[in-house]
Amino acid sequence: MYRILQLQVQTKIEDLLKERYGISLANLAMELPPKIELGEIALPLAFELAKRLKKAPRLIAQELQPAFAEIPGISSVEIAGAGYLNLKLDRPSMVQRMAADEHASVGGRGFRLVEHTSINPNKAAHVGHLRNAILGDTFARMLKKDEYKPGWETGVQNYIDNTGVQVADIVVAVTNLLGLSLDGVRAWMEELRRQGTRLDYACWDLYAQVSQWYQADAPRLAERRQLRLDTLHAIEAGGNDMAEIADLIATGVLRRHLETMERLGIEYDFLPRESEILHLHFWERARSLMIERGVLYLETEGKNKGCWVMRRAISAATGVELSADGPDEDAKIIVRSNGTVTYVGKDIAYHLWKFGLLGKDFGYAKFRSYPSHTCWVSTTHGAGVGSDQQPTSESHPVRGFGHADAIYNVIDSRQDDPQTQVKESLRALGYTEESDAFTHLNYAFVGLTTRTAQELGYVLSEEEKARNFIEVSGRKGFGVKADDLIDRMIEAARKEVDTRHPELELAERDEIARTIGVGALRYFLLRFTRNTVIAFDFQEALAFDGETGPYAQYAAVRAANIFRKAGVEETDALEDMALLDPKRDLAPLLEGEEGAGIWEVWLTASRMSLVLEQAIAAAEPAILARYAFLLAQQFNNFYPRHHILTETHPTRKTLLLSTAAVARRELVRVLGWLGIGVPAAM
Repeated sequence: MYRILQLQVQTKIEDLLKERYGISLANLAMELPPKIELGEIALPLAFELAKRLKKAPRLIAQELQPAFAEIPGISSVEIAGAGYLNLKLDRPSMVQRMAADEHASVGGRGFRLVEHTSINPNKAAHVGHLRNAILGDTFARMLKKDEYKPGWETGVQNYIDNTGVQVADIVVAVTNLLGLSLDGVRAWMEELRRQGTRLDYACWDLYAQVSQWYQADAPRLAERRQLRLDTLHAIEAGGNDMAEIADLIATGVLRRHLETMERLGIEYDFLPRESEILHLHFWERARSLMIERGVLYLETEGKNKGCWVMRRAISAATGVELSADGPDEDAKIIVRSNGTVTYVGKDIAYHLWKFGLLGKDFGYAKFRSYPSHTCWVSTTHGAGVGSDQQPTSESHPVRGFGHADAIYNVIDSRQDDPQTQVKESLRALGYTEESDAFTHLNYAFVGLTTRTAQELGYVLSEEEKARNFIEVSGRKGFGVKADDLIDRMIEAARKEVDTRHPELELAERDEIARTIGVGALRYFLLRFTRNTVIAFDFQEALAFDGETGPYAQYAAVRAANIFRKAGVEETDALEDMALLDPKRDLAPLLEGEEGAGIWEVWLTASRMSLVLEQAIAAAEPAILARYAFLLAQQFNNFYPRHHILTETHPTRKTLLLSTAAVARRELVRVLGWLGIGVPAAM
């Protein structure tokens, strides 16, 4: 609702400037005053116009003041200081319109493709992977159509590097450390299944072991490195036992990853695999296009001689725009002198596909069925190894996924430079709009607090105990597996639920604990801005006080309890607001100090569309997480000040009930975008 008024004020400003002064402003600043008594919208417009009009700001403010008072929903306009225009909203009107669920529309045309998770399918997911997946899932929820917003058509994909060096390491481990053949690997996987041992957990230990094995015998170091390289090349080539072993293990681990993520409410639409990018020759098509347009060229001198390179737009070392004269020592190598394609080269081809610019597409097969949709996997012809079913006339999504109008890649900050090069390659190829529609949602890594590391059983040195956080390492086998972390969060929440609600049925307590544990984990990994290093801490994440998921959930549960005890439906309380007279009934109750306290809840709730737009524009879910906390805080401040259930004045009780209803409604919505449910009790 607040955003609707903002847009009306913006339109009024544009019209006024054009009619009165014949000018326009590129950016129209609107601020939220620091104190509610100053109003709800502050305009520094007069200061922005002062130099252009050669007038004092206050004089300009006086000229504009009457026009803003004409906007529906604005009750008065005051001039503050040297020329600020402070707009005060018509509180009764706003409250009634909000109760009727009037809000700004968020969404638009075009297909948004969000890629996240992208865990190497060689071992169990860990806490660092969860930050990626939760960030991406939340951002996709912010974009998608739902009951609140039209949103955008959105596809969620999870890139699977099933032919990379990490998968090669696992193949080396099972064939050399375990001494297994292809049939032996099948038998080993079946034995793990019978024992109830997860494949991704078994591979976690094997990956750490093989990483140490490579370095364990110095005289054989070169031999083992060559074995690793030969295994990688065999997997990339396909059609051999090593490639089949890789596919068996990678597909099995991928299934475990999807199960882990589904515990957190994370689902996917498409799983593009690197094996198909190789076998469908995506890179060859991209290479031809890049050479044709002069983006890729063979370097004939200097340190990159013999390599196919792409000139950087900006020097990685100095940040200065590069000259086109002479050999570019800072050029990005796309194809090495030995003919192998770099990660960036394959990624350029992949992103040309994403934007529908490659002239090729994957084959598709059904891989996993979610309650609401199908998750597809890439194949070369319509059904691939490990797919749930053979190809049929229906085993293909209607449009596929390679037709994005905007893409968002959730990849950690260590990939900043490669992502920049992919973006710049699109621009160099002439795809300027697509380059501008390419967003890298980078993020910093996740470690563990020393307290949490010790709770997990890790023995720390005195030096490690003095650190702010402990960094996880899959190669060293040091870290917390995602499922173990989820289990610990739910277990801790369960102890609290059992203490508070022993009267509830076991199944109900289980569900409440799951909702709280998952909510606590998701909120903790979302509350920090993306480029903040996180030190994960069990106790802090699960706290019921402070900026945590349980705190926000508790506010929503608290509001629900009001209606349960009152025997009133939330929707009925909101509908009753339409029966009140704004001036006679509502205006007196929204004035003064007590009225301002009630109004602040409504004002905070009214800003949800605006905050959502800001979070999407900044690609920063932390903005939304912070808003959820502020809304919960506003309600928790309101709740003890007003005795809603014992209120005897009918009009006042209607307002108080509807205040609780609107706070809960918006809180449930914003928590939903964060992927956090609201439990039945806390």
